Order: sequence, then C-alpha cells, then structure tokens
Amino acid sequence: MSLRILKPTAEFADLLPKEYQELVENGPYHEQKGISDLGTFKEIIEEHPHCAGCGVALGVRLVAASLPAPADTLIIGTPGCSFFGLAQTALNYSNTAFGNQNAVASGLKRMLKIRYPDRNKDVVVLVGDGGIADIGLDMTLHSWLRRENITTIMVDNEVYGNTGGQESGMTKEGQVLNMAPEGKKFPKIPVFELARTSGCAYGARVTVASPRKIGEAVKKAILVAREVGPTYVQIYTPCPTNLKFPPDQTVKVAKDAEAGYYSFEEFISPEAQEYMQKTTKAV
Repeated sequence: MSLRILKPTAEFADLLPKEYQELVENGPYHEQKGISDLGTFKEIIEEHPHCAGCGVALGVRLVAASLPAPADTLIIGTPGCSFFGLAQTALNYSNTAFGNQNAVASGLKRMLKIRYPDRNKDVVVLVGDGGIADIGLDMTLHSWLRRENITTIMVDNEVYGNTGGQESGMTKEGQVLNMAPEGKKFPKIPVFELARTSGCAYGARVTVASPRKIGEAVKKAILVAREVGPTYVQIYTPCPTNLKFPPDQTVKVAKDAEAGYYSFEEFISPEAQEYMQKTTKAV
C-alpha cells in the first residue's frame, strides 16, 4: 500500500492513454482532497465503461473523493457494475469472488494491523446490492457480528445491472424489470436496519443527490471503523438502463427517492460518538 504501486512502470508509461497518465499525476493522493474539490483533481477516467448516467459510477466517484487517507486505503470489491468503475480509478483495489468481499476484507484488515501496528490502514468494502444484500449477506452480517474494523459501502442500484436486469433483494417491491416482468414480489431487504442491530458502530443511508452528505458519511464511517468497530454506508445509485429513465435524470430520480422512501438517516453508537468528538478536537 504505497503510492509507488499506483504508478505505471516507467518504461511503459508513455504507452498508456493520456487519461491514465493524468489519473496518476493528478489523483487525490498528494494532498487532502474532498467532495468540494471535485473538478480540481482526477478520481476516475472519463471514458470508464459504465452506461450513460450510471448512478453507480457517480457513487464510486463520490466515495473516491471522500476517503480520508486514499493512499492508505484498500478497497475490496466484487464482480458487478461497481467493479467497472473501481478498475478505472487509481485506488488500491482488490476484486474478490462474488459475495465474499467482507470475509476477504476482514482477513486483510487483521493482516494490515499486524504489518502496520502504528499506522492506520483503512479497509473499505465497496460493492453493489447483489454482492452485499444477496449473495454476500451471510459474510457481511458475520463481519459485523464479529466487530471487524472495516467499512462496508453499498452502491444500491436496486438491480443486477450488468447481467441483464434481474431483481435483487434491494429492488423495490412491485418494480418491473427486464427479468422480472411481473414485478418483484417482496420488499427491499432491510440491510440498513440489519447493520444497526448487528453491531455496526455507525451507519448512514443517503443518495447520490446529496454529495456532501456522502462525503461526511464516508469519512465518518472510515474514521469510526479504525478504532470502534464495523460501519455501514448505503448509497442509492439509480440505474437508468434497467429502471428505464433518461440518463440525464439520474440525480433527479435520486432526489425524488430521497424525498420519499430513501430519506437520509444515520445512527451512531455512544462509543463511536465519543470517539468522533475526541477525533474532531484532536484535528
């Protein structure tokens, strides 16, 4: 976990597309950046392979811009739409088998604590709803129940977007999709509530219509996870391709959801609250 691994081999650097060279030269690693600095540095290449208007791509950008220590952060992902964007960032990133990301993250965090006992190394799971709420729900819950010091971030597009549009556990009840022509038959899995009852020290539910709230939630979640315990951030990242709305309406769709069923909410344990107060005073 060093800035050196983010740089291409010198002998081949000039063969890379200009975008990649700019990503390495102007990423958020040389000084502290944040959501308010978006547009002044490069957090992802413009020609990433997501669909036009992709909410997940926007969510990945906002999370990347919110990391309190990017060079000392390891992102753990899994196959799915989130992978396509994460592979186009200059983050320390590891892809796993579908659904086992929290198990892998738990092991890596424990290893990093041993390898760097006097330095914070943040491990962050950044995965879609299918990886967390469906196939990986068991390992997600167990990492919370064991009080692993990792942050789990769900980019919730409410669908299996990269495989044709199947319903996921996070799809809204009644939602009609390409592969759910009669509509989903049961409600969204209450992962946010499960995080609260399974031992997470901090949790937030937010949408891509509120970048500053995402920035605050991600930073708070990562800081709390360093010392107190597991944390969870759930970000609504609507999918224009499978939810059938114009790609320039992604933020509007998210804003409408935020005014309704996806309203902003957060919780924090007393221990985490005390820790954040001390941390804020120290800064």
